[in-house]
Amino acid sequence: MAERTVFQSISQKRVLSVPPQATVREAACAMTRVKCGSVLVMEPPDTLLGILTERDLMTRVLARGVDPERATAREVMTPKPICVKPETPVSEAVVIMLERGFRHLPIVNAQGRILGVFSIRDALPREIGTAIGIAEFNEQVNDALG
Repeated sequence: MAERTVFQSISQKRVLSVPPQATVREAACAMTRVKCGSVLVMEPPDTLLGILTERDLMTRVLARGVDPERATAREVMTPKPICVKPETPVSEAVVIMLERGFRHLPIVNAQGRILGVFSIRDALPREIGTAIGIAEFNEQVNDALG
């Protein structure tokens, strides 16, 4: 069976975004409204500046005592996120996530249009298993090469 692509695997094809000047509270409310774990921070018309995730909210806002009514999305986002192409196999995307510590990857086509966000939740157990095997192999090769 052919492996699914990241675009095939995402359940929500709609892109959730906020402008960089949106407050952290506004971004969190937008994420809650659509039951999404991330929001893209974009400048009109379609420039991706960063991504704001549940983890960013926890580590950069709550844990540091930052006021979500005053802090902006730009101030706490992860800037310049790594993006994947829509035809990227799910296991390849999961390897990126495992190696970089991400849970969300924007999907961008060849024209630079954002098509959605791939979440680790979109991967099936067998795809995660494949990715773990690849990541472990990569680690062994890197260790062997010094």
